[in-house]
Amino acid sequence: MTETLEIVTFRLKPDAAPGFVAQNGVVTDWLAHQPGFLSRHLGERDDGSWVDVVRWQSLEQAQSAAQRITAEIGDCQAMQAIEPASVTMSHAAIALSR
Repeated sequence: MTETLEIVTFRLKPDAAPGFVAQNGVVTDWLAHQPGFLSRHLGERDDGSWVDVVRWQSLEQAQSAAQRITAEIGDCQAMQAIEPASVTMSHAAIALSR
């Protein structure tokens, strides 16, 4: 198994920023219960966009979780705050980790 980074970038809907980080507890808890989950890092860029980096034990486990997240917790406040058209997701095999 090759550890994988899942990199998701997105923007929030207007006026959704207040409380967004606190609302992400639901997302983090859900991720923590998924097979292969290792860690999550959520950050806001200077331009107001967000980046969510999740470390997985494998690409297959990352893709499996991605296929289910919207159906399982898509109605939570954190997910509803995201502008759907702004979402981009990519994956990268981890070559170096410390």
